[in-house]
Amino acid sequence: MNARGRDENAAEPVFVAYRRRFAAGLALMAAAFATPVSAETPTPYDARPLDAGALLDRIERLSTVGSVLYVAAHPDDENTRLIAWLVGHRGLRTAYLSMTRGGGGQNLIGTEQAEMLGVVRTGELLAARNIDGAEQRFTRTRDFGYSKGPDETLRIWGRDAALSDVVWAVRAFRPDVIITRFSPKGRNHGHHTASAILAHEAFEAAGDPKRFPEQLKSAAPWQPARLFENKSHWRITPETDTSQWLTLDVGTFDPLRGVGYGEIAAHSRTMHKSQGFGSSPQRGAVTEYLTPEKVAVGPTPKPGDDPFAGLTLDWSRFPGTERLAATLKKAADDFDPRAPHASLPTLAEAHRLMQAVPDARWRAIKTAELEQVMAACAGLWLEATAERPAARPASPVDVTFTALRRGPAEVKLTAVQTSVDGQRAPLGPDATLVPGTPKTITRQAVLPENILTVPHWLAAPPTDALYDIPDQTLRDRPDTPAALRAWFDVTIAGIPMRFERPVEFTETDAVLGERRRPLEVLPPVTATFGARGTVLPRGETGRVRITLHSSAPTAVGGVLSLRAPKGYRVKPAHVSFQLSPDAPERGVDITLTAGPDAAAGALRAEIEVGGRVWSLQQAIVAYEHLPRRTVLLPAEMRLVPVDLKRGPSRIGYLPGPGDKVAEALRLVGYTVEEIDVDAVAEGDLSRFDAIVTGIRAYNKHPRLMALHDRLMAYVSGGGRLIVQYNTNNRFNPLEGAIGPHPFTITRDRITDETAALTPVDPKHPALTTPNRLGPADFAGWVQERGLYFAGEIDPKYERVFRGHDPGEDPLDGSLLVARHGEGVFVYSGLSFFRQLPAGVPGAFRLFANLLAL
Repeated sequence: MNARGRDENAAEPVFVAYRRRFAAGLALMAAAFATPVSAETPTPYDARPLDAGALLDRIERLSTVGSVLYVAAHPDDENTRLIAWLVGHRGLRTAYLSMTRGGGGQNLIGTEQAEMLGVVRTGELLAARNIDGAEQRFTRTRDFGYSKGPDETLRIWGRDAALSDVVWAVRAFRPDVIITRFSPKGRNHGHHTASAILAHEAFEAAGDPKRFPEQLKSAAPWQPARLFENKSHWRITPETDTSQWLTLDVGTFDPLRGVGYGEIAAHSRTMHKSQGFGSSPQRGAVTEYLTPEKVAVGPTPKPGDDPFAGLTLDWSRFPGTERLAATLKKAADDFDPRAPHASLPTLAEAHRLMQAVPDARWRAIKTAELEQVMAACAGLWLEATAERPAARPASPVDVTFTALRRGPAEVKLTAVQTSVDGQRAPLGPDATLVPGTPKTITRQAVLPENILTVPHWLAAPPTDALYDIPDQTLRDRPDTPAALRAWFDVTIAGIPMRFERPVEFTETDAVLGERRRPLEVLPPVTATFGARGTVLPRGETGRVRITLHSSAPTAVGGVLSLRAPKGYRVKPAHVSFQLSPDAPERGVDITLTAGPDAAAGALRAEIEVGGRVWSLQQAIVAYEHLPRRTVLLPAEMRLVPVDLKRGPSRIGYLPGPGDKVAEALRLVGYTVEEIDVDAVAEGDLSRFDAIVTGIRAYNKHPRLMALHDRLMAYVSGGGRLIVQYNTNNRFNPLEGAIGPHPFTITRDRITDETAALTPVDPKHPALTTPNRLGPADFAGWVQERGLYFAGEIDPKYERVFRGHDPGEDPLDGSLLVARHGEGVFVYSGLSFFRQLPAGVPGAFRLFANLLAL
């Protein structure tokens, strides 16, 4: 049981079985995270196209030697306006440290929840940083859902562990300035407040060698100069006194890019599509407010001051760099947008001077930036591709290296190598690239036996609080490097340099055009269950589909074996199969029966291929704004037996975003037809015993408000309408009636999934018919009891439960029932959308009672 009493067996499974076997492979991929510190360490090749304005901007940024770490709690908490301005206008190396990967949120664009949603939101943060130019960092802490205060958050995360990770991020990134999104005081989401508390503590602790001394093997103590709080516009009212705050106009227009930073910020923020954060550009002046919270260097800035005044953020912070600074200034002053190659001699001189910078870290960072600029000035294109999207461990992969010189400056390609090769492959004397003619070289790389494509934070089962990442140097890293990478040794303007690119698979989508994704290393065959878990009424037979998938380039055969816990009968238990490139998938249907002695457990699928046993399934993340990726998980499905009586069983289900409730109801024997708004407007609703709307259905389909009379007529005629939670706020107000009598939707919630739900009337049919509920039915719930409860409730509604989080007043708006004509209306803020897919038996029994009202 976790800190809130949660049954860990109910958690979504993660990569468990293969951690030890592939630990060396994970370490091999992790080596790519090293910051470039020598000529032998490759510079990541930036494949994003740079027009002349953006290229000049990059050249100008080479003269800024300073950094900012922005700290908040979740993906989408970051202020992209300020971040884009810090990068673009001030030229500062900026990173966003998100405490979590956001797996506890909801998903407006798909069905991923928990850790898979964390994978989606990680990708969205990286897409946002790709636009605003900042970097991304994380800690190990998990998003366990809404928290009402920092004390709970820090207790669940573990204050020392969370602080250790923030201290590590500060020591690894070495910011001159830290900016927090939130205040360490006041009412807010507990994760938000905790992020600020930890940033304040890390400001002091990161420079103290006695704090977390185990980190000093990989990073030195670091004392930031200043810490500011970025005041939120959401909390500023006309009565707020802002006169003592520092102000920044972050709506500045950037003539090199032809847009203002408010426009760049909107494009960046719109990448948070799973959270519905599409944003319109802001043009013109936009004021951001900062308050100085901690100052270690220089006087405390006062209103009207530049927050960075008194800090040295150029090359003069290091002795002997005067010539370097002058050379970089000359490169910017002399830049010709029609002849970028003409800047290469000056940039080459800057490269030579840069190698004498005494600070190894800034020397490495700026050398990598300079080499990327030189490649862009030369018009150099590099890529490495594989013929297939995936390969299996220990298999050969033909890698095609391509180098193209698109400008008049001489560029030599002297050698190529992959990350699994022991030595370089020199290309001989004919190394000069011919302008406009791609040079291609194909080399075969043999993948290690102990490597798979696995997000490093999911390589071991997490606790309720933290991801298990043993390697200290990986804890703040945003994503796992590609399993196979290509290295190009080139010479530009007489300067030898080495670039790195992931080996990618490319394809052309008929609508989206070219799509790229890193080569993945997958098992020869995966066995993917059609559901994360299933609830089996005792004595009844359930059906489950397993999809076998092969990524192998040749035919592969083997045996699928199913291992069930005691008390379950599985048919068939063994299935022979044959897959080929022309037919890479096969569906296998099995039946499951829970006997009287069956207990909750896991059904495991094992695949034997060529004498080796694999037990992995795959989840695919595929959205237009993200590269397609495969996430490997244990090939397990949770089995939960339940004593369940069902009433009327024909259900019309109008899905909400990220909704798996219909699938869960089918698993326990209901006949569920998914319907759309047109069916509500024009279809024969009387054929359904009940209509259920998914979470946020009224937010997603505003037309439902106009169909209120039709839905009420359905209820009055004897139907049952169950409305799951919707949201109502100033940005997306929900105006109009939902039920037969008035109520409002509030932000009230019970975040403690173990909090007592006390019946208002123990004899209410929602608690007795056809399933008599007891305390056991409210055990094992996940993440929360519910959210967006009803308020201002008309007395004609029957309130079913009272409950509250510790130390708070009771709430009675979690579940409302109203008789209307011959039928029944239900509003539920209880989080059935989490409980039913997670296989919580009591949630099924309660929902069955609601369907039978």
